[in-house]
Amino acid sequence: MTGLPEKSPITSQNKPTGDDEIELLCRDCLQHASTADTHRCPSCKSPRLVKHSELLQLGVAHLDCDAFYAAVEKRDNPELSDKPVIIGGGRRGVVSTCCYIARIHGVHSAMPMFKATKACPDAVIIKPDMEKYGRVGREVRDMMRALTPLVEPLSIDEAFMDLRGTERLHGGPPALSLAKLTNRIEQEIGITVSIGLSHNKFLAKLASDLNKPRGFSVIGKAETLPFLAELPVSAIWGVGKAMQARLARDGIKQVAQLQKIDEADLARRYDAMGLRLARLARGLDNRKIVPSTAAKSISSETTFNEDLSDAKELEKHLWRLSERTAKRCKAKGVAGKTVVLKMKADRLSSLTRNTTLPDPTQLADVMFEKGRRLMQQLLREHPGQKFRLIGIGVAGLVDDALADPLDLADPDKSRRKAAEQAMDTLRDKFGDGSIKKGRSL
Repeated sequence: MTGLPEKSPITSQNKPTGDDEIELLCRDCLQHASTADTHRCPSCKSPRLVKHSELLQLGVAHLDCDAFYAAVEKRDNPELSDKPVIIGGGRRGVVSTCCYIARIHGVHSAMPMFKATKACPDAVIIKPDMEKYGRVGREVRDMMRALTPLVEPLSIDEAFMDLRGTERLHGGPPALSLAKLTNRIEQEIGITVSIGLSHNKFLAKLASDLNKPRGFSVIGKAETLPFLAELPVSAIWGVGKAMQARLARDGIKQVAQLQKIDEADLARRYDAMGLRLARLARGLDNRKIVPSTAAKSISSETTFNEDLSDAKELEKHLWRLSERTAKRCKAKGVAGKTVVLKMKADRLSSLTRNTTLPDPTQLADVMFEKGRRLMQQLLREHPGQKFRLIGIGVAGLVDDALADPLDLADPDKSRRKAAEQAMDTLRDKFGDGSIKKGRSL
């Protein structure tokens, strides 16, 4: 990679006037030209070019981290760089994500772990470290927000950006700012991302999937209809398996077929979904990019290798999860006013119980005690039931300045609070495994 030189960047001043001119941007040296007669950068000879006639006019982008969890693990352990890596855990678990090497063997997200290990027996299996992934995801998000306040996260590893109107601020059009951003993420954070650039959210997200990993794909206004026409109806946002089956029964499998049906006819057939089909099939999407609001809850959960019904065994997991949730609250500087317990058995949907606290908390001790009472309540309601999952969290988040005030009705609270703070200090210095409470063993 050649760095980020500033000479000859794309600017609105050197935009070509011919309608058929193709704009070219080198993603490595960031040089710009108006030509279609090259497959390598005229300046640095890199093949990593973005070429499009509307490159200077588009400003809605979707950024998607490439195989995010696996990429972070490979970054932290270079010995894994050429190995298939699967992020998941336990015989009962599923694949959270996997690297591209594992995907070649047929592994994919949400695949049961036993099938994944059968498809790729040489894969390195790593349990998810959501705290670490969240930290890296926030680093990426902070870089995005340095370019524009209009960043709308979809998940820990992907987000929309609206860069329209930022040309003067950043000295060039959105395409140049995005190329710089991808290089900076790769150099400073050590992972790669793919970019989709278009004129609305729907098309930007489609574009980001076109050329992964390290992709930078553009869908312009002029090509929107023919591009969409070649896609299956499943490519339309909101069309799941049930809707696909319903459309297939009506003989509709391609977006091109939807484009030929009148909007009113689609609305009569499929109600509100029909209107969405009609508009998105034609590339019409007026949704705005809405910056994210603060998190409303923080939680941690685990799936067991074997179903559990014993209260003591469940309590051990509950304590470890309480510590994990408390740590995340402290890292984010928040406290929760409501403790929420979640448990799940194979034949039951998720069971949740919650209790409101007199004061907001960020202490594992408080979360555990309230969660244990809720768990005992559920065990009484479902005698003999075995559970495959347990989780605990807090909702109603407030600033940690309001957390865990002294309580005359609980004179021992200050001692427990001080003890937990001392344990946190030791863990920060020597690692999470350096000190444990007996109930977690």
